[in-house]
Amino acid sequence: MYFIALATDYDGTLAHNGIVSEKTFSALERIKKTGRKLILVTGRELPDLKQIFPELGIFDKVVAENGALIYTPASEEERTISPSPSPDLVARLKKRGVKPLSVGRSIVATWEPHQVTVLDVIKKLGLELEIIFNKGAVMILPSGINKAAGLAAALQDLRLSPRNVVGIGDAENDHAFLRACGCSVAVDNALPAVKDTADLVTRGARGKGVEELIGKLIKHDRELVREPRDGILLGTTAGKETYLSPTDTVLIAGSSGIGKSTLATALTERFVETGFQFCIFDPEGDYDGLQGAVRLGDGSSVPTKEQLLDLIEKVDTNVVVNGLSLRVNERPDFFADLLPGLGNFRYRTARPHFLVIDEAHHLLPKRRDDTRAVLSLELPGTILITVHPEAISTDALRLVTAVIALGPKAKSVIKTFCQETGMEAPREMSSPKGERVLFWRPHANKKPATIKAIEPRQSLKRHSRKYAEGQLDEAGSFYFKGPDNAMNLRAHNLMIFAQMAEGIDDKTWEHHLRSGDYSEWFRHQIRDKELARETAAAEKDKTLSAQESRQLVLDAVRRRYTAPATAPTE
Repeated sequence: MYFIALATDYDGTLAHNGIVSEKTFSALERIKKTGRKLILVTGRELPDLKQIFPELGIFDKVVAENGALIYTPASEEERTISPSPSPDLVARLKKRGVKPLSVGRSIVATWEPHQVTVLDVIKKLGLELEIIFNKGAVMILPSGINKAAGLAAALQDLRLSPRNVVGIGDAENDHAFLRACGCSVAVDNALPAVKDTADLVTRGARGKGVEELIGKLIKHDRELVREPRDGILLGTTAGKETYLSPTDTVLIAGSSGIGKSTLATALTERFVETGFQFCIFDPEGDYDGLQGAVRLGDGSSVPTKEQLLDLIEKVDTNVVVNGLSLRVNERPDFFADLLPGLGNFRYRTARPHFLVIDEAHHLLPKRRDDTRAVLSLELPGTILITVHPEAISTDALRLVTAVIALGPKAKSVIKTFCQETGMEAPREMSSPKGERVLFWRPHANKKPATIKAIEPRQSLKRHSRKYAEGQLDEAGSFYFKGPDNAMNLRAHNLMIFAQMAEGIDDKTWEHHLRSGDYSEWFRHQIRDKELARETAAAEKDKTLSAQESRQLVLDAVRRRYTAPATAPTE
């Protein structure tokens, strides 16, 4: 499920002349059985609502008094999110003959044409209040209190995101809460202004419209996700925008160092802007310092399932799960242990909206026999990032709905994907040039398009933790061998390199220095051109003593990799 909750207005939407029909109530029972939450959002006062609708207990939350009062039927707990009515206001309105006049826990309500008198009294008393209209009703509330504010408070209690709520209403006072929902629906009898701004309009009026919407939610939940309102901008081609959906499973692939993590970083910025929660599985420390996210784990501590689930419980918290302390062969088991609990949480809440799995060939490798058991039947809102799509579990690849291929081997990425999944490769493909990428939807019967992908505004530190504290493989490590291969000391990261460099003798240090081995390693394995250039200058300066050159090189390393603010950028 993508839409986890239904939020509905009462009068004119769920009810007709204050009464909910048996058929409409049965529809509420059906959707409740799917595990979705029900939220009633109404301008009515709670005692009145309880009297006219005794079956209120079917709702998980009730937002009453046009947003001011939050009621939980299961526990009968009531709480207001705004101050009580001003006694002076009530007294003045009564004195001026405003009838009928209803006073709730926070709301004061009457009917047209008394709005003129109400406005005059508010001005004379100098009160910070607002008048909200609802098909002839005149509701007076503290500034900023409306149905949207009440819905936000109810969703916070339920630990749900408004992105995963469908809202349905009919009148002026429904505008605010409908705009806050991931999908807004107007019943057929709604005011024209409400219909104009809604994502959908039902064919049926009032309760019949609610029944119609519930049927769609149960059978075609994800078809209610609309672009661009619910999409994430990926880029443009010929002036046309291309979007990813939160229901997509995306493969981002290309050769090493081509910009995959840069694109992923740009996407996370769009997630933050549009209110989508994300979680990144980051085996190699590529996303250290990512804005808008909390890092869990580092080069010396392994994150736990309990820590992850505790953090993502908060709707507005994004998480980067750093796996630097794990060896490559430990990563699949680590991920396999985390995913089921995360999958259960996503089933209940549809959050986090996006899972970004970097180095996916490590976390979901083809060689594992239990990948199908680890995976849920689907991976909506998942982004798989890899250099080796052929090494990812075939079961995972078959779930992919969008492929983004980068670099000069972009066409090969799509061909490899098709070979692995048994699909027919598209006949027409252009090689993307410059900063463009190849974008393809395997099931859309269209040829891949070259698009100009969005770019991040932040400068993401490139592998700084990975190279500083991580576990480089044997081929990527530095070996202090010395003249005649007298030793074989392996440095599997920069911190170990610095420690070994301080301890080796001058002869061994200068052997590698004069051979250009340090700058060669920094350039091709650490992939830090600036560090390589600075080191190469020290290697070529024959006036430097062993101690002086050693100090210059180690200072350059530590300046970049032990001070986060000056770490190299991608």
